[in-house]
This record gives sequence, structure tokens and C-alpha cells, in this order.
Amino acid sequence: MAKRLDGKVAIVTGAGRGIGAAHAMALAMHGAKVVVNDPGVNRDGTGSSNVADDCVAAIKKAGGVAVANYDSVATTEGAEAIVKTAVEKLGGIHILVNNAGFLRDKTSWTMTPEEFDAVVKVHLYGHFNTIRAVAPIMRQQRWGRIINTSSEAGIIGNFGQTNYASAKEGIVGMTRVIGRELGKYGVTCNAIRPQAATRMTMTEDVLSNISKMMGVKDAKEAEKIFMASASPEYISPILIFLCSDEAANVNARVFNVGGGKFGLYNEPEVIGWVEKPGQVIDSEELIREMVKITGKLVNVSPVQPAK
Repeated sequence: MAKRLDGKVAIVTGAGRGIGAAHAMALAMHGAKVVVNDPGVNRDGTGSSNVADDCVAAIKKAGGVAVANYDSVATTEGAEAIVKTAVEKLGGIHILVNNAGFLRDKTSWTMTPEEFDAVVKVHLYGHFNTIRAVAPIMRQQRWGRIINTSSEAGIIGNFGQTNYASAKEGIVGMTRVIGRELGKYGVTCNAIRPQAATRMTMTEDVLSNISKMMGVKDAKEAEKIFMASASPEYISPILIFLCSDEAANVNARVFNVGGGKFGLYNEPEVIGWVEKPGQVIDSEELIREMVKITGKLVNVSPVQPAK
């Protein structure tokens, strides 16, 4: 295997487990020295553990170079400390992979402001904090790769994930702006929407739905089958591409990745217009025209009889 990233230093946030750990290993196997950042929190952001150390040990066993960091991306101080670890212990920073996050799922009317804020802090603010910390270095050296992690949750509108979906779609907008701001300095910024079976995604509800779709009664058996085609390792090849010289002109773009499939999203576009340039359109006329444009749309959540 060609080592495309020799001499590069990478940070992967949330790299103790799942997709982040797969990213860290892939980068290391391509020659990059890796800061494995992870405070080791639970799925809801509470607690702590030594999962970063476990990932570092695995990378070293495989012949790579890695160091652990346990700071939180949710604060500017934490993000700066992560970058400081890369510079002081590994000699610089060339690649930033924003992957850290956790979930606190509830319907919008039962979600507390604190639950909304906590998820937005670790995902959206977390991406901003680390990008802000690496940008001056990458600008000065005129080379850098930033890969952000979005989600299909914002496109699909996952039930009970107002906080998560809001943050993940915010990351898409951030990616487009950062790519334009830093592109002239030789720094690219792209985002992926990964599909993988991890502790974040494999909830009881998800496993139940997968079991039904597969016609498998045992949820554990369904998980085993699903994992075979949705392992986090399937996500990381796109990361290596985006970090490579071949991707120097790929900037401010979003990719769908999972199960051995890689897709490039088109930019959003308007599919129907009602136009009268320089004129105020009468509301009745607008309604008639909009009915023609939207008439074939299907309500994603149709009204149900009251129980």
C-alpha cells in the first residue's frame, strides 16, 4: 500500500472508537502521525474513559505513530490544547478530521434548552473551535486538509434529533464557507455524511427497524449482519482521498459514504419558480402557481387520527 501521507501530522477528534478510530488507523497506515483525541464520554456525553489510549495502542501495534489527547472540542481552550498536542508532540498539523460528538435524543417539545445546547456545542461549536485553532498554522504553511463530519439526519429529518440535525446541517454550511475562506492558501475543507454501524447509531429502535427490514427476529443477529456491510472501516477510504494531492481541487464539497459506496452531492438547487421580476406577486396568484409546483409533493409526516 502506498503511503500517501508520509510527513503529515493529523488530528482526529472523537477517535477512540467507531468511525474516528477507523479514521485514525487509516491515516497512520498511510504514514501520518496521529493525535487521537477522545475524552471517552458515553453516548450522551457523560462520563469518561481511556478509549483514546486503546486506539493509540492499536496504531502503535500496527507500526504507526500516535499520541492520545483527552480534551473536549466543545470549548476553545480544549480545541487549542488538542492542536498544541499535535505541534509539540508530533511537530505540526496538516490534517484535521472533525468527528467528535454525542447524542441526546428527544422530541422538540420535551428537549430542554440544555440538551439542545450540549449537542450543538460538541458538534457545531466543536468543528468551529478546532478549525479556528488550526487555520493560522495551515494558512502560514499554505497546505492543509480539513474533513468535517455531517450526517443524513439533517436531510432526512430524523425523529427526535432536532439538536443533532441542526448541528449537522450547520456543519455543511460551515464547510462551504471555510473552503472558500481557506482555499486560496492551499487548504481544503470538505464534509462527509457517513453511514456506519456504531454505538451512536445502533440504538434499540434502529436495531428493531433493521430486524424488521431483514426479517430477522433476533436484534443481535440483525446487528451482526448489518455490521458486516456497515463497518466504520468502510468510511475511511474517502478520508485518504480527501487528504491526498489528487484532491487538491476538491473543496467545499459534501460526500455521502457508507457500505462500500461513495457519492458526491450536488449543490442544492431550486426546482420550481414563480417569477415576475420587479413586481409584487398577488398572494392569490402565488398560491395558484405554488399549488402547481408543489402539487405532487408528499407530506413526510401526514396527519394521523387522534388517539
